[in-house]
Amino acid sequence: MATRRNSTDDPLAPITLAVGQEDLLLDRAVQQVVAAARASDADTDVRDLSSDQLQPGTLAELTSPSLFAERKVVIVRNAHDLSADTVKDVKAYANAPAEEITFVLLHAGGAKGKGLLDAVRKAGAREVACPRTTKPAERLSFVRSEFRALGRSATPEACQALVDSIGSELRELASAVSQLVADVEGTIDEAVVGRYYTGRAEASSFAVADRAVEGRAAEALEALRWSLSTGVAPVLITSALAQGVRAIGKLSSARGGRPADLARELGMPPWKIDRVRQQMRGWTPDGVSDALRAVAAADAGVKGGGDDPEYALEKAVVAVARAARAGR
Repeated sequence: MATRRNSTDDPLAPITLAVGQEDLLLDRAVQQVVAAARASDADTDVRDLSSDQLQPGTLAELTSPSLFAERKVVIVRNAHDLSADTVKDVKAYANAPAEEITFVLLHAGGAKGKGLLDAVRKAGAREVACPRTTKPAERLSFVRSEFRALGRSATPEACQALVDSIGSELRELASAVSQLVADVEGTIDEAVVGRYYTGRAEASSFAVADRAVEGRAAEALEALRWSLSTGVAPVLITSALAQGVRAIGKLSSARGGRPADLARELGMPPWKIDRVRQQMRGWTPDGVSDALRAVAAADAGVKGGGDDPEYALEKAVVAVARAARAGR
């Protein structure tokens, strides 16, 4: 049986308390624990629960000793919304955590549910701060840390330009950093960021993708030509197309439920769940597969695998729009 770990820096500590309202950071806190648990035991059982799913007595069932002593991660989201009786269960558990169980509580950190927050802290939980970023300097620091985490360097001017172009949403900032790191070699400077994102050029790439996945081929082609004429990088368009088709595939295979629940399961904001639900009419599993192959071919074409990137993009847009209408 594994030895219990109590280091505040150890993701396999008996209890991790993720406190704050920044969804990206909360999700990363959970992902870090799950990754560490599965690195220790590939068969780790992960239970991810919302506050209304953790009823009185449920925690005892989830943390009861296993015949095979398997490792388990139990995640409870929105712990500040737990009922009074369930809070009692969590407080009791925090003082005597079970072996081979890694317990993760996500709490907004406000006045609501403060008694639970204080009790779990007092019990010695490892704590991860997930505050919402409200200041430009905090967002700038976040972008710098993202580049460092990916082992790449970016000039201060490039980091500032990215924050100015993308705005306050950390998920979008993280996605933009990942895109730049994937597509650009060497140090990322302000000119590169300007080529990709100045004026939110990526918004026009998503306009192309939205029209394509809705089966509106003519409008998608018109948006594509306008985007290319205004200097949008072709790789941004293939990336947007891929994201749009993957979102259709994820949602079509997901269990039914409220947008908030599906958002947690699929890693999308709730507003996007509603949009994708509208876009997925007419899509079939075969259509998703065909569209992804077409986008992959276009991506290779715009990255040097073809002679005419514009033609490769047009083919992909038409293929995606055709796939969107296959089931109608």
